[in-house]
Amino acid sequence: MAKKKITKISKLQFKAGQAKPGPALAAAGINMPKFCTEFNDKTKDRAGDIVPVIITAYEDKSFDFVLKTTPAAVLLLKAAGAKKGSGTPNSVKAGKVTKAQLKEIAEYKMPDLNANDVEAAMRIVAGTARNMGIEVEGEEN
Repeated sequence: MAKKKITKISKLQFKAGQAKPGPALAAAGINMPKFCTEFNDKTKDRAGDIVPVIITAYEDKSFDFVLKTTPAAVLLLKAAGAKKGSGTPNSVKAGKVTKAQLKEIAEYKMPDLNANDVEAAMRIVAGTARNMGIEVEGEEN
């Protein structure tokens, strides 16, 4: 069987179970209703989360997609109970997370992070927290 020719690769984000046809999907050049149905079915158990997706569109209008884990920034805001990150993270803090919460987020994010172990993943997520003005308990900034 001949390989399908890829026409476009799109990286998008939708709320879990709430993908709708729109301009972002139209730009991907795929069958929007079919994608929305498949995406919503696969993500209905992650209600409320933002789900990044990589869509590979082919010449015959067919597609494949890969679901990624929720962005670390979203998970950190939820864990810290903050609405948004700090505009000046060095001086104004937006919230606080515990080491246990940081480890939980790092373990969840492991498949999408470039880290060999949970400790390295925790350092990556802690860096994201620092950039957002979220303090990690027990860590010097």
